[in-house]
Amino acid sequence: MTGFGKATVELPGKKITVEVKSLNSKQLDASIKIPSSYKDKELEIRSEITKILERGKIDFYLSVEISGDQSNYAINKPLVLHYYNELKALSEEIGETIELLPLALKMPDVLKTVREDIDEEEWSHVLIAVDEALTKADLFRTEEGTLLAKDFEYRIGLIRKYMLEVVPFEKARVPVIRERLMKDITELVDSSKFDPNRFEQELIYYIEKLDITEEKVRLAKHIDYFQNTIKEEGSQGKKLAFITQELGREINTMGSKANDADIQKLVVQMKDELEKIKEQLMNIL
Repeated sequence: MTGFGKATVELPGKKITVEVKSLNSKQLDASIKIPSSYKDKELEIRSEITKILERGKIDFYLSVEISGDQSNYAINKPLVLHYYNELKALSEEIGETIELLPLALKMPDVLKTVREDIDEEEWSHVLIAVDEALTKADLFRTEEGTLLAKDFEYRIGLIRKYMLEVVPFEKARVPVIRERLMKDITELVDSSKFDPNRFEQELIYYIEKLDITEEKVRLAKHIDYFQNTIKEEGSQGKKLAFITQELGREINTMGSKANDADIQKLVVQMKDELEKIKEQLMNIL
């Protein structure tokens, strides 16, 4: 979501510069700083920002550099005369001689802004510069997004890899569970009262509770969905955030059912990669 764009346009007697800075934000938060002569164009500028950048914390600057004899400022002569007369009266009253005019010119509001109406021809040129700066900022974000997409592909690939590495540990844990339970039972129960058939039934029921086949299937589907969504056109940030929630749910369930130290290690690695993806998703539109 970070980006920067700048454009300038040369007009008779003035140079217009447009700068756009974009930072991460879930919503559109646009700060627009423009000269007073362009205030009636603010809604149109905001509309262009929304259309091109859609969301983010946007700082928009439009500055005017006057060249030649043109100026947007004029001396407020009545106010200067008022200050001058007041200072003169004060000078005579206290008997001090001072340079009155330079002092009067430094008083507040002596310089007043002359509002200049912007004609449509001029605004059409300025609007081109506005769109150019916004487009450059959006291109900057697109280039950043391309790099992030590669990072997402890498990390979601690692999650798939760790998921597949669970399989041999998953198969190996059944004999281990059987052996551990058998040992515990023989230590607590008299062998004459032990029912092997009942033990097998209870073991099957227990193993079914620990089965993570469904979680792996759903996790694989979510990984596929995530990878396909990255390749889709348009804003996919919210959809990707939703998919990561589903990924996290399946990974957490696998961890709660694991009952195996090696599987738990792989689950922790999957969680770590998923958190890195979630952090970077804050930068995605």
